[in-house]
Amino acid sequence: MTNPYTGPIPPTPRPPDARPLRKRVLVWLGGAALFIAGVAIGSTGDDGKQPVDSRARPATTVTATTTATPEPGPTVTEKAKAPRKPGPTVTVTKTATAHGADAGSGSSSGSDSSSRDSTGTCSIVSSSGNCYSAGQFCRNSDHGAVTSTASGRKIKCAQSSNAWRWTYI
Repeated sequence: MTNPYTGPIPPTPRPPDARPLRKRVLVWLGGAALFIAGVAIGSTGDDGKQPVDSRARPATTVTATTTATPEPGPTVTEKAKAPRKPGPTVTVTKTATAHGADAGSGSSSGSDSSSRDSTGTCSIVSSSGNCYSAGQFCRNSDHGAVTSTASGRKIKCAQSSNAWRWTYI
């Protein structure tokens, strides 16, 4: 078994050539004779070839010119403006009370109707036609607007608790 810690054993050198010198010389002479015979056979005969001209002739030069034509630019057209979306409709409603047939209570009903007339108006109403009250959600078009409740108290559309709501001023 071989030792794994030692290197490989080098191969034994080749013994000197056992052929005599005269045989080696004959191989070289035979190869040289074949080479000379090939050159002599290849160089004899014209085979209809013309001799090479020793002076240089100018080569033909071809020049191609390409002209780039610009592509047409974008066509600019005038755009018509789209009609604006209608904003909120502001409707002012005034509540009037019906006057009774009682003649004796005219002074008290007159003061009562005047207080309702001044407090019963709201400039911004909901889509159902009712006045807003504090705590209700606002429409997007009402952000920052001010109106009054049905009782006449002023309210404003402000952001509160991550939502737009009607709050008292």
